[in-house]
Amino acid sequence: MDTQLEQLESENDDVLLKAEKGVNISKDVLEQLRKSVSDKQFKSKELEIYFFKNVKPHVISKLIYYVKLFNIESKRPRGSSKSQIKYFNNEIDKLQQYFNDNLEFYQYYRRGAMFLDNQYFLRGKTDIRLHPESFHFFADNQFSTSHDSTVATILAYDMLIIHLKKEADKLINSNNMETVINPFQKQSRLFWTANKTDLVELIYALHSSKSINSGTVDIKEMAMACEHLFNIDLGDFYRTFLEIRSRKINQTKFIDNLRDSLLQKMAELDE
Repeated sequence: MDTQLEQLESENDDVLLKAEKGVNISKDVLEQLRKSVSDKQFKSKELEIYFFKNVKPHVISKLIYYVKLFNIESKRPRGSSKSQIKYFNNEIDKLQQYFNDNLEFYQYYRRGAMFLDNQYFLRGKTDIRLHPESFHFFADNQFSTSHDSTVATILAYDMLIIHLKKEADKLINSNNMETVINPFQKQSRLFWTANKTDLVELIYALHSSKSINSGTVDIKEMAMACEHLFNIDLGDFYRTFLEIRSRKINQTKFIDNLRDSLLQKMAELDE
């Protein structure tokens, strides 16, 4: 599914057509998952939790993303850039409100907590007194837990917010192109020879640590500066960062490697 969707994203500029195809792809995979779960039994509670906390939400998040993307883009104003930017910001606020409405679970999930996983991600554990909005569970209790859809929605809304911010940035930059591109800038002789994902990880680390301009600089401006400095095209770095956040193991792989390399260099100099 991921391979198909990556190809779809790279080959199609028509957002509505892309959303329709994305819905069909993710729906097909979801049905395959549903059939597999109904035909087989999980060998342990740990595997069942892993499936409903990670695997199923990963698939449903794509379905939610493309459905919402189609709805948002089909209602996108055709007027001025200002009206479109305002529309995107309003939609971002609506999406972020979901995080506020589910703040307790959102914080639980984001910090990687596990102590309530038996309640959240095992079938047959839903208590309507604790989860009054878990109506989906009662409709399909063999393929749902109380919070797998909540995880999927969080992941989908993350992707949607990134898309909307990117579209708003494109409109802003199209109106202020002279502030973005300087034809008299000298070409850097430095080249980034690690992979693009490593540079994106470093950029976001610097941004979050407020090491540049005391944290007031925009992440897009930092990315563009690094692209010029290191002669590299980072492409959709918002999506790249989303992929970094989705890593199951060692989210800060490159930064950890930097630390290890520096410590090794220091040790060698001390010998």
